[in-house]
Amino acid sequence: MNLEASLLDLLACPSCHAPLRADDSANELVCTSETCGLAYPVRDDIPVLLIDEARRPS
Repeated sequence: MNLEASLLDLLACPSCHAPLRADDSANELVCTSETCGLAYPVRDDIPVLLIDEARRPS
């Protein structure tokens, strides 16, 4: 995943507005909130920040 740190600082979870962290091994951006935890896919280095596209935590 090739996201700039400054972009990651600006992005927030669309569901709960918590900060996101990069999970390079899964190619996802993961919500840092303990109650939400949604994982958003990154396709071709473009974050897909749609709640319908997010993966629920296991």
